[in-house]
Amino acid sequence: MRWTPCTAAALALVTLTGLAARGAQASPHSSLGDEVAHIVKEGDTLEGLARDYLAAPRQWQQLQTRNKVADPRRLQPGSVIWIPVRLQPSESATVQFVQGAVTAQARAGDAPAPVSPGGKLEEGTSLQVGPESFVAVKLADGTVVRVQAQSELQLRQLRRRGRAGSVQSVLEMHKGGVESTVPPSNEPLRRFEIRTPLAVTSVRGTHFSVAMADSGQTTASVLNGSVAVQSRRDTDSHPGASLTAPTALLAPGQGLAVATDGTVGPARPLLPPPDTSGMPTMLGDASLLAIDLPTTPGATRYVAQVAQDETLTQVLRHGSFADGRLRWKTLEDGRYYLAVRAVDEAGIAGQPAVQPFTIKTRPVAPLHQSPAPGAVVPSGAAELRCTEVPGVRWYRVQVAADAKFSEPLRDEQRLDECRLPIGALPVGNYFWRMASVQQLQGGQADQGPFAPPQPFTVAERPATLSLQALQADDGEPTVRLHWPAQPGQRFRLQLAAASDAAFAQPAQDTVLDAPSWTGSNLPAGEYLVRIQVLDPSGLESEFSQPRKIRVGTGIRTGAGLPVSTSSGAPVGRP
Repeated sequence: MRWTPCTAAALALVTLTGLAARGAQASPHSSLGDEVAHIVKEGDTLEGLARDYLAAPRQWQQLQTRNKVADPRRLQPGSVIWIPVRLQPSESATVQFVQGAVTAQARAGDAPAPVSPGGKLEEGTSLQVGPESFVAVKLADGTVVRVQAQSELQLRQLRRRGRAGSVQSVLEMHKGGVESTVPPSNEPLRRFEIRTPLAVTSVRGTHFSVAMADSGQTTASVLNGSVAVQSRRDTDSHPGASLTAPTALLAPGQGLAVATDGTVGPARPLLPPPDTSGMPTMLGDASLLAIDLPTTPGATRYVAQVAQDETLTQVLRHGSFADGRLRWKTLEDGRYYLAVRAVDEAGIAGQPAVQPFTIKTRPVAPLHQSPAPGAVVPSGAAELRCTEVPGVRWYRVQVAADAKFSEPLRDEQRLDECRLPIGALPVGNYFWRMASVQQLQGGQADQGPFAPPQPFTVAERPATLSLQALQADDGEPTVRLHWPAQPGQRFRLQLAAASDAAFAQPAQDTVLDAPSWTGSNLPAGEYLVRIQVLDPSGLESEFSQPRKIRVGTGIRTGAGLPVSTSSGAPVGRP
């Protein structure tokens, strides 16, 4: 389904008129092919109609030939006189805005040529709009037609009613989407139509939208004014059929769907505007334009546009999304407007929400360096570090207890280096983020966007084991050690020769799951042992002071004492 929000006019299967005026001269603007139907009122003559509708009164004879009128001065009130549009003075359109690949083909067989702002488009010109492209065209009466990506539209008729009368415009859409703004006018005979294979859409001073699926199903929704919907199946059956075809009237805040067989469905309320209140006013992602909105009850998908102006004339991005996660290629830094609508199960686009926002991606934010995401750092001793950014004068680093940084606990705005000691932050969970700040020529500071928040935790470092806490059962060939511990703690134990006080070449270096260790099959002699506490938080204590232990040979005196040499070394077995 392709969505085409329209202000005052749109593309498909609906006919919009001032229904209250039907039957008067101002109302019968329904057309068949390239002709306009005029309902005769008392006093009308062919010469008068030629003066009102055509370039010159003398063209009344061509009206007589077309309508087979016997007496040009005596017309039957209530009858229909068909006015060939080709006899009216021609007008042109002006290209107002172009984005991407847009070409125009003036006549069949001509080579398509790129269009540019300010260029003139004559009657019969066909526009081709490529993917991710957009063009806005201004007609002679000030109507602005916005043609969406992947669309084909022909300016079929650009005429004026008489020499100085109202503009008469008919556009033929072959695929894609169109959004139109028709300015209010006191000219009751102004005509603006957009035709598709299934419908004729006539409008005057109405704000509405139309969506046409690939299958041909069409939906219409009205924001302001009244909209009359007619199936083209009924209006194209014979001359004058549009004057008597069934009509469905939509009031503001209503919409309906028209099936592929031309059946016009009942009117139904539009979904409310999506909630954009939580949308950030500034977006700083340099790689992606990402906007997340909460879901709207009853919505099956969302249609959205991003434009440079509040009237959505200069559209740069357009898309249909399965949920409120809107994603596009990024745009240059600047101010933009988001227009988003929820679409119900019938495919009808609801009320729009229009929200201004700013893209600010320069100067780029640094990258987080340390600690790692979610890491635990020791209280009082840790430092937050981020990468340097070339050309940046300062860095701003913030720390907060919540990811929205509603009340920053630390906010250093002009750091010469991208680093911040955490200082005396209490034990707990935190977030940190940083931004680059460049100095402009006048000396002002220009801050870029913050990097995404990253969590970290501050915890107390586990206490180092004391010598008194380390209990040893040594002097025998098997040595046992044990010490107190907290639940979940693990331990790193190093064993070295007594002469290796620096533990340069430890005899053992092992991690223990419990606060005990048994050493066996060790050569007799004296050793040094030290232990480091590995806390469940990920923090590590310092190694304990080395403790000397003795591995014996098992040889004892008659009194049960170990046998040693005069130097104190244990005596081994012969």
